[in-house]
Parts: sequence; C-alpha cells; structure tokens
Amino acid sequence: MLRITTSEFIIGAASPSQFPNTSFAEVAFAGRSNVGKSSLLNTLTGRNKLAKVSATPGKTRQINFFRVNARFHFVDLPGYGYAKVAKTEREEWGKLIDTYVRNRQQLRLIASLVDIRHEPTALDRELFQYLESISRPFVVILTKHDKISATQAELRRQEVKTLLADFRFCVDVIPFSSQTKHNLPALLATLELWLKGKGEV
Repeated sequence: MLRITTSEFIIGAASPSQFPNTSFAEVAFAGRSNVGKSSLLNTLTGRNKLAKVSATPGKTRQINFFRVNARFHFVDLPGYGYAKVAKTEREEWGKLIDTYVRNRQQLRLIASLVDIRHEPTALDRELFQYLESISRPFVVILTKHDKISATQAELRRQEVKTLLADFRFCVDVIPFSSQTKHNLPALLATLELWLKGKGEV
C-alpha cells in the first residue's frame, strides 16, 4: 500500500504555462465546492494544513500542485457549484481545467468527489460524462461517510455503481471519511496502482 512520507505545495497554476514541467505521474481531485477535497488531501498526506480548508465555497481558483514523496503529484482542481464569481471568471476556470484534464500526459487518474449524503448532482454527472467522453479513468470517492449510517452508505454506493455501470472509465466507487479514515487503505491502494501505471479500465 502507498505510504506517504513527504508532501509539499508546489504551485497554484493560473495558466497552462505554470504547470510543473516534470515527468511525475499525477492524480487530480475534482468535485463540488465544500465536498471535502482539502480534508481528503490532508488525510491522505497526514498533514492537517497541506491543503487549506476554506469556509468559503469555491475559494480555490487555481490548479494547485502538491509534490508527494518527491515522486508524484496530487493535483487539486478548482471546486464547482457554489463559487460566487463572475461568469467570465468561471469560464476561464473551465478552460484551464479542460486544458489540464484533456491534455496533461502525466495525469493517470481523476478522483471525483461526491457527498455521500446526496445523490450525484447534475454537475457531478456532467463531470462523469465528460471524463468518459475523453477516455480519462476516474474513481468516485463518496465523502463524509461518517455523516450517515453504514446501511445508508452501502445503499448510496450501490446507487452510484448502478448509475455508472455503463461507464467504461469509472474504475471504482469508494466511500470515504476524512474524520474516521474509513477506507483510507483501499483508497491509497487504488491511487498507488494508477500512479505506478498498473491500473486498467
């Protein structure tokens, strides 16, 4: 299983020219604003303040790169759904994210975060369809597992798996909690598989 020993913030890229020029394999994390991306990244790396947890949804406006174990990158994509910014700025975010996700050769896997308490939103489903359309492998992480019962969590997992049954590029659906670290080993194992280039769709 992947063991993370070091992690550091590298850059908040506002344009493709600022993307790190390395051959490091990358996993990118995407999801609605306040779905728990920063908490997830902090839990994965064992650092409470690596990614800033904001009380203001949509605060992340750049693509943030974190170097992990001096061998690969975790990439935090701007959240969607709540950000109170101008339409033109949202469109610029969209172009930046599209350029990264569509063209980044180092990108091995997208982790798509969904709040387990709710059905995937229209925006979540759009992301699934977008990743499928460009043949990008993705894992769905159902965050905030600690907020509902085990029975409810399993029902939601099955619902999402059914929703994505015909999606070739969805590699797994994993319930997760940053509070209890539920399924942390399973998630790390999945990330390691893809970072090492051994994942298959």
